[in-house]
Amino acid sequence: MATSKPQENMLWGGRFTGGLDPLMVTYNESIHFDRTIYAQDIKGSIAYARANSKIGILTADEFAAIEKGFQQVLKEWESNTFEIKPGVDEDIHTANERRLGEIIGTGVAGKLHTGRSRNDQVATGMRLWLRDQLRLLDEHLTALLRTLSARAKAEISALMPGYTHLQRAQPIRWSHWLLSYGTAFANDLERLRQLIPRVNKSPLGAGALVGNPFGIDRAAIAKELGFDCLINNSMAAVADRDFVVETLQWASMLMTHISRWAEDLIIYSTAEFGFVRLADAYSTGSSLMPQKKNPDSLELLRGKSGRVFGTMCGLMMSVKGLPSTYNKDLQESWETMLDGVKTTSDSIQIATGVLSTLTIVPEKMRSALSPDMLATDLADYLVRKGVPFRETHHISGRVVALAESEGVPMDKLSLQQLQEVDARFGKDVMQCFSYEESINKRTVIGGTSEQSVLQQIQILENRNVKKQQFA
Repeated sequence: MATSKPQENMLWGGRFTGGLDPLMVTYNESIHFDRTIYAQDIKGSIAYARANSKIGILTADEFAAIEKGFQQVLKEWESNTFEIKPGVDEDIHTANERRLGEIIGTGVAGKLHTGRSRNDQVATGMRLWLRDQLRLLDEHLTALLRTLSARAKAEISALMPGYTHLQRAQPIRWSHWLLSYGTAFANDLERLRQLIPRVNKSPLGAGALVGNPFGIDRAAIAKELGFDCLINNSMAAVADRDFVVETLQWASMLMTHISRWAEDLIIYSTAEFGFVRLADAYSTGSSLMPQKKNPDSLELLRGKSGRVFGTMCGLMMSVKGLPSTYNKDLQESWETMLDGVKTTSDSIQIATGVLSTLTIVPEKMRSALSPDMLATDLADYLVRKGVPFRETHHISGRVVALAESEGVPMDKLSLQQLQEVDARFGKDVMQCFSYEESINKRTVIGGTSEQSVLQQIQILENRNVKKQQFA
């Protein structure tokens, strides 16, 4: 099998005299995906060069040349004019350093990497990129919660069935259903804000695994790059991909909630329910049946939750058995991180778009309510007269059975019929057959009364406040 000629400017090439299998070259390369962090890699390299200049590895002029050269490299990436050299630029670090050498000369550019390894370099770039992406995810999730809160407040009067086991259970407010997912999303936002500081730790200066031998000021580098703190063990600094795994675990939890939310809306948008109508912008049609309006946006959200979970599971399987410090298996963290973050980010924005544009059909929601859903209220009526609940539950069940045998809704039974079941039913029992009355009795914190729902909205809005300001 033919092999490629060793490349002189590969960062590791001096040890090798033989060439690589061409397939191995492409199999090993990561430039096609790690180019995503070109800006973070340059930012980290400038900070590292500055630190090297302070300990005499670089002169002031050499540092100035490196900084100016990298600014040109950055402009080339931003203008999409950077030329990647296949077989040479195996990763973003090699590409940037190679181009820097072409601009300022390899003599000066060659000093940049002193005391640094791609092991701590790649971990730094990944953490910088992921930190910024998580802050964007915070903004997207905050926007979703604001949209949800606004709808809950505006549509608080809409009543609908609440379900358990997908069976109609008790009447609720549409807003109460919204806030049930709002609570889950707010928990996700809280977890995200706890995650960001664990991502925002600096590994730079750890070298390949034992640390920098020139006394470089790691704390100064971390401060320049906006890290909260250092990773204090150099071996842990280069080995750790927990920050990616945890991000994907967090994303999997969020996407599980989005998927369940989407499933409810898919059901509610069917002709059989008709509670909501999706905007055309988030629906598609059928190639065969002109009447169809499919909730593809929601189905994709439901489907992509599995994709995000798959990336998390795949990465955990890749890292679970690795020996200490850096192993090339960790390259697998790249594509899972990029795909998982993008999928999650897109999904939150799609969910916000769906929620902000759908319309509800309050009359269809209300028409789905039925008097048998007030059977618990009938039992509660007798509880208020001092009857033990276990007894009232049985009595209410007999009323339900009577209505079924008579072929009428419960609220159409006469007072005489109700009293034949139990003489303790009084004239005021008919008030139990009011959906509004049933809902508004649930005044407990977290209940579905208007008072309770408004309180939940306020709590959600308070939780949604950004508790940390970023540099």
